[in-house]
Amino acid sequence: MKIIATADERNALIAGYAGWTLDAFDFFILTFTLGAVAKDFGRSIPAVALTLTATLAMRPVGAFIFGLMADRYGRRLPLMIDIIFYSVLEVLSGLAPTYTIFFILRLLYGIGLGGEWGVGTTLVLESVPVKWRGLISGLLQQGYSFGFVLAAIAYLTVFPRWGWRPMFFIGGLPALLTLFIRARVKESDGKPKPRREKAGAIISAPSPSTASASSISWC
Repeated sequence: MKIIATADERNALIAGYAGWTLDAFDFFILTFTLGAVAKDFGRSIPAVALTLTATLAMRPVGAFIFGLMADRYGRRLPLMIDIIFYSVLEVLSGLAPTYTIFFILRLLYGIGLGGEWGVGTTLVLESVPVKWRGLISGLLQQGYSFGFVLAAIAYLTVFPRWGWRPMFFIGGLPALLTLFIRARVKESDGKPKPRREKAGAIISAPSPSTASASSISWC
């Protein structure tokens, strides 16, 4: 029994899984470094934890924006834009000089967080066989857990030596995933059809009067 039969299906799955994993990695970095960030900015831990709430609150906005883009322009391009977007904001978070700027950056990061799951999952599920979509969607969900594990490993290895800011710099690495998507991942079958193709379909479609005449002639 072969679930993934072609290279295109495999590459789409890799891109979707990696995107969701690295998205989670970027998010959970802050959960491990709340105390250090709070100390650096001279704020309380609850104040820094509020940035986590701000990030999650912006997820529906990102899902809406990038969902509309995916329906209009296809899945690949919005997914690449989204990954670059949240990767850049992650690096900038590590450079934030003040709590206020850090808060704004995490707020914007939430848009990217919300956009990745919907677009990435759609690309994958439209690329794999229909009979395995339920199983594949569950596999993609596990990418978020794996991202948490990676964040924990980074905390154990990077944080003790270099502090919290370099951990956010590492969070910019997901941008490299766009190179793989551009080179190896094909657009899914659910991409929007070109306007010319749609127009041709409308022109070639029989008019209501013609359809009625045809049905009458068979009577």
